[in-house]
Amino acid sequence: MSVSAPHALAVWGRNASMYRRTWKRNILPNFFEPVFYLASIGLGVGAYITTMGGTSYLAFLAPGLVAVAAMNGASFEVTYNIYVRLHFEKAYDAMLTTPIEPDDVLAGEILWAITRGGIYGGCFFVVVTLAGLAPLPAALWALPLIPLTGLLFASVGMVFSLKIPEIDLFSFYFTLFLTPLFLFSDVFFPLQERLPEQWLWLGEALPLLHPVRLARAAFRGEASPILLWDLGYMLGLSALLLAWARRGVRNRLTN
Repeated sequence: MSVSAPHALAVWGRNASMYRRTWKRNILPNFFEPVFYLASIGLGVGAYITTMGGTSYLAFLAPGLVAVAAMNGASFEVTYNIYVRLHFEKAYDAMLTTPIEPDDVLAGEILWAITRGGIYGGCFFVVVTLAGLAPLPAALWALPLIPLTGLLFASVGMVFSLKIPEIDLFSFYFTLFLTPLFLFSDVFFPLQERLPEQWLWLGEALPLLHPVRLARAAFRGEASPILLWDLGYMLGLSALLLAWARRGVRNRLTN
């Protein structure tokens, strides 16, 4: 990619400036969703489950929900907000009248989505730390996973947003893609204990499983060879999707 760092940062700065005006309204739904899940399911279901994966159920939920918070922050940014700027505000058309190029737009938007994911994931990490669910200092290894999770889901959402013809189709993205990921990616129960071995490959294909597993390993201070697969999956899929998104951005903004 032929990206100009100052131009990409200008796109990022434009979004950050807009966000400063509305952050109080925007942060509530995306940030508090995992908080509510932690409180309701952790305290409610946790009253009937003594341990899960060798720890309390609340402690089992916490690292997975940190990854979910980062996923939500990045996903909302590269779906509805990108679509509005592209189709209704025509913000990118205005940007291209300056020296900014399509690659700069893509880099700036991805960087801003990572920032949004970092805000939500980082704030939720503070919540679980204050609740005594993040053993320090081991859990600090989960912090670099927050922007990496943001990058992964920013890439996924960007590709989808560039392909759909109508804004109403985002309901399919959130209901039929993100929701199943949330429910079946090791967040609420260990897949290896509940899925037959021949179906575990399907779990490995789910994007959210890998940051959840990495975050849980960080919270526990554990290391295993499969974590290299998780890291490679996240970086590799992000790179492939960004290459696809680059083609889509150039086609949309130059034709």
